[in-house]
Amino acid sequence: MRKLKNLFENNKRWAERTCKDDPEFFKILSMQQNPEYLWIGCSDSRVPANEIVDLMPGELFVHRNVANVVVHTDHNCLSVMQYAVEVLKVKHIMVVGHYGCGGVQAVLKDAKFGLIDNWLRHVGDVKEKYTSKINALAEKDRLNSLIELNVIEQVRNVCRTNIVQEAWQRGQELTIHGWVYGLANGHLHDLESVVTCADEVDVNYKSAGLKVFERYVVE
Repeated sequence: MRKLKNLFENNKRWAERTCKDDPEFFKILSMQQNPEYLWIGCSDSRVPANEIVDLMPGELFVHRNVANVVVHTDHNCLSVMQYAVEVLKVKHIMVVGHYGCGGVQAVLKDAKFGLIDNWLRHVGDVKEKYTSKINALAEKDRLNSLIELNVIEQVRNVCRTNIVQEAWQRGQELTIHGWVYGLANGHLHDLESVVTCADEVDVNYKSAGLKVFERYVVE
């Protein structure tokens, strides 16, 4: 506990500072949770969801895992999605990757780290799907392209869950987005893979994927 004392001190100062700025903050926060957004992002400590979009606690529902992967057998992620969509009634789900992602880089370089290799196999599937196109790019662009393609694939996975499909079937307002965060400048990049209904999934998925390669070939 002695080693973590600084964290408790930081917490106390933060709570005091927050109360000073807004005496009702914690009272209101404890009484409700009403976010409009679900953020599915990477576990990387350099990517703090709330701060990136400048939202307060209670305004953003968050799920994070290594390399921002959405797998149909991951009950943790699916439970978060179901609660967000069916209980909180979020209007937007954002799958957010980030440039410089260590998980995606490990896949690109065929690095081995043990147990996590099994999880990253999902990113490996994305790599294998686009191997010839990725290898045709300049070496400096391969990591960023795979990071973007991984986000686009995960957006499609979100859209194909029964959670999202059923929400659209009952007419619930729900839009899925694919973004990438830049560690070097703090800016979010929209991959233009916005999906608002079941009919748009495959069309927007293919269009967003093509734009990745067009962008890097042109640049």
